[in-house]
Amino acid sequence: MHCVYDLPGEMYPPTRKDFVSLTLSERDPRTYNNGKQWRRQSCWRKWKQLSRLQRSLVLVVLPLLAVCWVVAYPSLAGHWRGLSDRAVKEDPEKGHNHGPKPVIPAVDPGVIPEPPKENVPVLPEAPPVRRPFPKRGPPGLQNRVQKKGNVSDSQVEEEKPAVKSGEQGEGEKPLVSWRGAIIEADQTTEPQLSLRGKEKEKEGNAVPGDTADGVTLKPVTDPAKRLEAVQEAFRHAWKGYKDFAWGHDELKPISKSYGEWFALGLTIIDALDTMWIMGLKEEFEEAKAWVATELSFSKDMDVNLFESTIRILGGLLSTYHLSGDALFLDKAKDIGSRLMPAFNTPSKIPYSDVNIGEGTAHSPRWTSDSTVAEVTSIQLEFRELSRLTQEPRYREAAEEVMRLVHKLEGKQDGLVPMFINTNSGQFTHLGVYTLGARADSYYEYLLKQWVQGGKKEIELLEDYLKSMEGVKKNLLKKSSPSGLTFVGELSHGHFSPKMDHLVCFLPGTLALGAHNGLPGDHMELAKQLMETCYQMYAQMETGLSPEIVHFNMQAGEGRDVEVKLADRHNLLRPETVESLFYLYRFTQDRKYQDWGWEIFQNFNKYTRVPSGGYTSINNVRDPDFPSPRDKMESFFLGETLKYFFLLFSDDPELISLDKYVFNTEAHPLPIWPNSPPAAV
Repeated sequence: MHCVYDLPGEMYPPTRKDFVSLTLSERDPRTYNNGKQWRRQSCWRKWKQLSRLQRSLVLVVLPLLAVCWVVAYPSLAGHWRGLSDRAVKEDPEKGHNHGPKPVIPAVDPGVIPEPPKENVPVLPEAPPVRRPFPKRGPPGLQNRVQKKGNVSDSQVEEEKPAVKSGEQGEGEKPLVSWRGAIIEADQTTEPQLSLRGKEKEKEGNAVPGDTADGVTLKPVTDPAKRLEAVQEAFRHAWKGYKDFAWGHDELKPISKSYGEWFALGLTIIDALDTMWIMGLKEEFEEAKAWVATELSFSKDMDVNLFESTIRILGGLLSTYHLSGDALFLDKAKDIGSRLMPAFNTPSKIPYSDVNIGEGTAHSPRWTSDSTVAEVTSIQLEFRELSRLTQEPRYREAAEEVMRLVHKLEGKQDGLVPMFINTNSGQFTHLGVYTLGARADSYYEYLLKQWVQGGKKEIELLEDYLKSMEGVKKNLLKKSSPSGLTFVGELSHGHFSPKMDHLVCFLPGTLALGAHNGLPGDHMELAKQLMETCYQMYAQMETGLSPEIVHFNMQAGEGRDVEVKLADRHNLLRPETVESLFYLYRFTQDRKYQDWGWEIFQNFNKYTRVPSGGYTSINNVRDPDFPSPRDKMESFFLGETLKYFFLLFSDDPELISLDKYVFNTEAHPLPIWPNSPPAAV
């Protein structure tokens, strides 16, 4: 078959007419000839003509271009739209309508048309999420993050429509960002002391310099309002405990759960006398009902002798004295008798752990030592239990420990080592002296036993006075550049400028001694140390003190207070507030109240959890991400808030320091009238 291809636009007639000619022409674009198939074949042919490298490049580039377009289109469209809108605003005649202007219909004079809505400005993108540095320390002390609840502190909070007081949309559960935790706001019934917004302006809990809706708030100086703020803080903490940890030892406010130590409701018992002192009758009654119906010490479990004595025995005895309710004395007798097996040791130095169900006691698994602070800070409670029950065994066992320690060798100018062996009755780890952890309350209880017993036990007073001279000689130094007086540590003749926050009990103890007739220079030293403890708060970015600080002693170099990474946590401790209370009660200098108010507001600002409760934090140097630890110690209700309330009160008869002496857990016990002669 002979085929002839016609060229477009030309016709060549056949030379002969006695045969049929089949003509195949090139596709005329003006005619339909299965265009899709033609294009498919043509494109495929061209694709096959490309080299393998070219085809690979095309396959890589095309998807990239598609992805870039998808990503860039929204911002480009917004940009173009913004340019277009701006052009229309600047010159309406240069808008999108290039044709003749539309005719504006006549408007009825009695009807005013609604003005057109302006374009909503594009919100700026949220700042990049700041991730916290990896936390140090054992896993148990790290912040346990709730999957649902935690976000970075730098995440911008969603703005929500303003809701009038008392109104709430149906089904709405607005979320409040609390420094790294998302917590439902509607779980709080009390107004939030977060130091933001108009509620704070009404309540007067403002920090100087803070603002509410652009208005600078004034600091609160009215003592009554400060007292109300502390009561509200207690109710808020109590609400969190009731909602998420009722009957358990401690609240975990971030995860809305609880932690157990002894499974004895420590927070309830520790807070009983605080509620009584604050006049929170409703909360006190519900706590009392739990003690009456749920609290039982008949459990096969180990408890720590020291912690159980100061928190449980001390709390029950104090509440009995304040309320007069025999229920609390009966419970105190029960736990007191169950703790006595701890004293059954070869040396009469008690074991640290007691099984209150089986009546056995033992040292920790890793050592046969007890800490000196633990065995010498149980005397106030056991002595008072003997006085109330007329059973001398409690007092005799506790005072025997003091007699033994009084005679022991290994002290340095009245300062004691940190450990004592329960078998030999001798100090161990000699040569290390501190007023911080493991030794602190030994010095506190020397003075307070003397005060409790009517100032008749001379050996206790002598040991106290000698130890304070030892502090001045061996541990007292000044920092640079500000010259802050601080108490360091001594280790085998080497001085360390390390000071625990726990040492901040000392200004209050010194002031108490001076109030009871001890040398006047004790009060001067108390004031100097009080300034130092305040600076441990004021010099931190959050206004909250770390657990441990190191003071600078190099002249003209750096700042006074230095903090190591592992020591930057704050556990809601009470020692500084405790000493502020003593200094204000004895001097009436209102600067101590003002310092306390600053600290109280910073607790509200950085540790308060909106759903209820307060939490310890990991980093007092980072106000943007203090890193909550998810734990509210029982002493926050038992001590810290109690001392805040007493500090802001101007009533000297509210727990008079001439009638009561506080144990080391802030439970007031009566000073004995007509105390019998001491057995020491």
